[in-house]
Amino acid sequence: QVQLVESGGGLVQPGGSLSLSCEASGSIFLISDMGWYRQAAGKQRELVAKITRGGSTDYADSMKGRFTISRDNAKNTVYLQMNNLRAEDTAVYYCNARIWALGSSRGIDYWGQGTQVTVST
Repeated sequence: QVQLVESGGGLVQPGGSLSLSCEASGSIFLISDMGWYRQAAGKQRELVAKITRGGSTDYADSMKGRFTISRDNAKNTVYLQMNNLRAEDTAVYYCNARIWALGSSRGIDYWGQGTQVTVST
C-alpha cells in the first residue's frame, strides 16, 4: 500500500511564509514526477508546481518568484516553500506523485489527503 502524507499548512497573515512537506511511504519502487496542487472553495483544482525526479521544475504563473518546490529522493519527500502569501492563496493544498509500486508495471498517480492553507489577517 502506497500513501502520501502531508504536513505543514495553517493560518498565516498576508506577506507571511509557510512550508509544506509530503512524504510517500509504502511498497515503492520508483517515484517520477511529484507536485503540489490546490483547490480553493468553489473552484477547480489547479497546479501549483511540479518537479521531476531529476529536479526540473514548473510553476503556475501566479506562483513564480514566490513559491519554491524541492524534493529529497532519498526520503521520498517533496516540499513547497511559500513566501509573500496572499489572500488568494487560501486553499486546500494537495500533494501528488507518480509512483511505481514494487511489482507494478506502470506508474499510478497518488494524492495526499490535503492540508488547509489560510492567508488572512
